[in-house]
Amino acid sequence: MTPTPRKNKPESSKTLELDEIAKLVKGELAGDPHIRIKGVAGIKDAQEGDITFLSNSKYLPFLEQTKASAVIVSGDIQASHKALIKTAVPSQAFTQIVDWFLGPSEEGQAPGIHPTAVIDKNVIVGSGARIGAHAVVEENTTIGKNTSIGANTVIGRHVTLGQNVKIYPLVSIRERTQIGSNVIIHSGAVIGSDGFGYETVDGRHLKIPQVGFVLIEDDVEIGANVCVDRGRFQKTWIKKGTKIDNLVQIAHNVVIGENSLVVSQAGISGSTELGKNNIIAGQAGLVGHLTLGDNVVVCARSGVTKSLPDGSVVLGEPARPISEQKRILAAIARLPEIVKKLMNKNS
Repeated sequence: MTPTPRKNKPESSKTLELDEIAKLVKGELAGDPHIRIKGVAGIKDAQEGDITFLSNSKYLPFLEQTKASAVIVSGDIQASHKALIKTAVPSQAFTQIVDWFLGPSEEGQAPGIHPTAVIDKNVIVGSGARIGAHAVVEENTTIGKNTSIGANTVIGRHVTLGQNVKIYPLVSIRERTQIGSNVIIHSGAVIGSDGFGYETVDGRHLKIPQVGFVLIEDDVEIGANVCVDRGRFQKTWIKKGTKIDNLVQIAHNVVIGENSLVVSQAGISGSTELGKNNIIAGQAGLVGHLTLGDNVVVCARSGVTKSLPDGSVVLGEPARPISEQKRILAAIARLPEIVKKLMNKNS
């Protein structure tokens, strides 16, 4: 028997007229100011009474097709039969509206410590904090105000968590880790695991002690099943504003500069240092002991084997400047034709 599809759009009991929404996001209204909005949705799924947004030009055909009563758009969108609110950054404005209708996307559970949580007597818990079922917090750890620790999470000794940190269930944070404020860590992440360090002696791999720690600055987000190894002696350092996608490996003593993006399945080997505003795309790999400057882009599935200056954009394995690699790929695509011509010439 085929199950009946369920409506999964978040529900809200609130409503706003369109002119009120325009004031909320400081946007320019084009359309009936008295249209009443009662919900939010994506542009494909929106229904009458919903507001949606358009920020990517590839979705422009949906502007006239959507059933939404109003659309948040950028200022360069021309007139439409839809009611529009024009803003500089539509996605950011839409986030404000979602938060107004539904509140921040949290579980909505009250602060406090679940009775099944195991909290050492020397732990400091800030006001408004929440610790979920079966969580473990070991000695001499500090938890900041309004921080949330999900169920079955383990926080080791001498850890510091700042304010408004959100740790989802099933996260492991090892000893001496330092985490700033407004950090989000998703389920399955392991922060502060041992670095991969061995000395080969007489054919045996002897473990090198990893006695450093991890420092995560403010406003960092770490995706599900990310592994961040602690430093061998000092710190592995993720600087403020950096966002890390799911399934990323960050080795010991790595430094990731401010406001960088590291995309799913990328791997950064030990002691490599990234400047600010870097983008490391999906499945890219960086060998150890490299230095990448600021504003570097490593394209998907690239293998970086040498240091890169500011502003580099590289592609391929080994990674080369993107214009050079594109010429190589174009030449490789022509190889069958070239071989055929050579065979005909020699026949």
